[in-house]
Amino acid sequence: MSGKFSQKAMCWLMRLTAYFVVLVVGFIVFEIIWHGARAISWEFLFSMPRRSGAEGGIFPAIVGTFLLVAGSIAVAFPLGVATAIYLSEYARQGRFTHAVRVAIATLAGIPSIVFGLFGLGLFVIFLGWGCSIMSGCATLACMILPTIIVSSEESLRAVPQSLREGSLALGATKWQTIWSNVLPYSVGGMLTGLILAIGRVAGETAPILLTVAAFYLPKLPRSMSDQVMALPYHLYVLSTQHPDTAAVLPKAYGTALVLLILVLGVGLAAIIMRIHVRKKYKW
Repeated sequence: MSGKFSQKAMCWLMRLTAYFVVLVVGFIVFEIIWHGARAISWEFLFSMPRRSGAEGGIFPAIVGTFLLVAGSIAVAFPLGVATAIYLSEYARQGRFTHAVRVAIATLAGIPSIVFGLFGLGLFVIFLGWGCSIMSGCATLACMILPTIIVSSEESLRAVPQSLREGSLALGATKWQTIWSNVLPYSVGGMLTGLILAIGRVAGETAPILLTVAAFYLPKLPRSMSDQVMALPYHLYVLSTQHPDTAAVLPKAYGTALVLLILVLGVGLAAIIMRIHVRKKYKW
């Protein structure tokens, strides 16, 4: 009797915990939508900022965020997948590969401000790229690389070994087996890691603060050597650095809503791609 009671109590405790988390997230989203929707307009989305962002729109910040997300993913995703393929399919399993995996997991937990300082020292100063889109994308790529490696390797290891053995038995090479019989079935899990990486890149402030973000830049970038405005840094400036915080608070909520929509939109597109891939490739 006590065992059944304990099981029911634990079940209800887990259920209430899940409901509480959903309630908190729902309240945050509702708060952002309720206050941010009032600031959304055509001028707010597609015009240049004025008076240090207190007036005008956030179009340069939207474009800058897109560039940083696209650039960092373009660098980190191929490198992360290639590293995962090597660790999972080619590397001899031993102390060295175990140490590499521990190092990758450790890097995934390092605070973002440390990556920002690393990017400042390496890309901005040592390589001479300056505060630019290149420096920002490279820094963000280093930050999300461990997440992509871990998720990609787990996806590769989840593919049944029989698919590899069958392909090799038919005379296929190692790379042909990986390309045709392993990667297609692991893309879904890789896209999961990509979704997490996109969400982290789009919302980070510390790394871009030291490598690429501009306080006020009412123009669009012309090259990869230019600085850009970004939604998270613009939101930080409006909320904490502007002399009349109360007056710009609606714009801060509007910026937060646009950032939320951007992250959810890109993540939803990746989820749709993942569902399509998983339906196409099943074992």
